[in-house]
Amino acid sequence: MMFSSSNGDADSMDKPEIFLRDVFLARQRCSGFAQKTPLLHSSALSASTGYEVFLKLENLQQTGSFKIRGAANKLLSLSSEERQRGVLAFSTGNHGRAVAYVAAQLGIRSVICMSHRVPRYRVEAMEALGGEVVLSGQSQDEAYLKALELERKEGLIMVKPFDDPHVIAGQGTIGIEILEDLPEVDSLLIPLSGGGLLAGIALAMKATSPAIKIVGVGLEVSCPMQASLQAGLPVEIEEKDSLGDALLGGIGLDNCYTFPMVRDLVDEVILVSEKEIAAGMFYAFDTHRQVIEGAGAVGIAALLVDKTSHLGKNLAVVVSGGNVDPRLLAEIAWREYA
Repeated sequence: MMFSSSNGDADSMDKPEIFLRDVFLARQRCSGFAQKTPLLHSSALSASTGYEVFLKLENLQQTGSFKIRGAANKLLSLSSEERQRGVLAFSTGNHGRAVAYVAAQLGIRSVICMSHRVPRYRVEAMEALGGEVVLSGQSQDEAYLKALELERKEGLIMVKPFDDPHVIAGQGTIGIEILEDLPEVDSLLIPLSGGGLLAGIALAMKATSPAIKIVGVGLEVSCPMQASLQAGLPVEIEEKDSLGDALLGGIGLDNCYTFPMVRDLVDEVILVSEKEIAAGMFYAFDTHRQVIEGAGAVGIAALLVDKTSHLGKNLAVVVSGGNVDPRLLAEIAWREYA
């Protein structure tokens, strides 16, 4: 199976197609950075939902999230000349952390642009990994504008967080791993923000069987992808604070890949509230002793409040990351126990 961003106009004809082969190549290329994560059967969620629920624990990756897959695939695809120029990313946290980590391992300079809304602990984590953090604006879209400015001024190579074929293929390797461990999978719940994770996994799954149901789970307070799907083209919406801060940020008005891929490959998009996200985070910790950030808990949150339907028997839930401030998790646990 392949996916092309081309819609017939002159500009889009230059955009490369993304094939299932690219996902397998990404897996081979990234093997030294991204580990195969466990697919944990949740007997508790299975008993309460009626599905056989399996949790794909990307929170156990070296950098605490799935983002290391796409970042590694992109950076390892760069030429020697491009590596010498250094790389540039804009991020709400996990992508920047992954880029900084992989770049440091490869001896590449990394600059990460973030908005002032990003929690301080995420900024400090990136700096600890060797990334040069530049704070600008009050949203990821504004941080992206700063990144474009630095790209022009310093000649750095842009590593987009989602709308890039190498990044999408890297995230799609999660789908291959799920198929290896659970070939009878019927459906997946996947966190949704810019769409790189959702698009990559959807490509792998739909190539295996179009009958596999792909459900994206986004934030009720802010989901630009859903708004764009409803509008029929990429749009901007207001960015608001959320427990799922790693899912904040726009999809880019110049989106070439993830918007059409989500539109064409994803069966459904559902949204969860802040209260539901908190319940999902607590459930993962209390039931499975897994530390999961808000963005990583949205699939569990959707299951706990029964926002899903017609998912078949075997359901995989992608737990995208675990980079949460321990104080926040402690506060949530205190409220839930009270």
